[in-house]
Amino acid sequence: MTLEEFESQTREELEQALNQLQAATLLIAELSAQVSQAGNTVQALSRRVETFVSQQKGQ
Repeated sequence: MTLEEFESQTREELEQALNQLQAATLLIAELSAQVSQAGNTVQALSRRVETFVSQQKGQ
């Protein structure tokens, strides 16, 4: 293997690794947003349940 071949293969593998890391970073950001949305939904549900329970106690 020549120095040029080594450099070329190393460069290609580094580019592949960086692309994979970038894709993983984007997926993490998307998952984080989904977890946040799920948390907001759970909070809204909790408020709805609390309101319902309060109304039932008042009757």
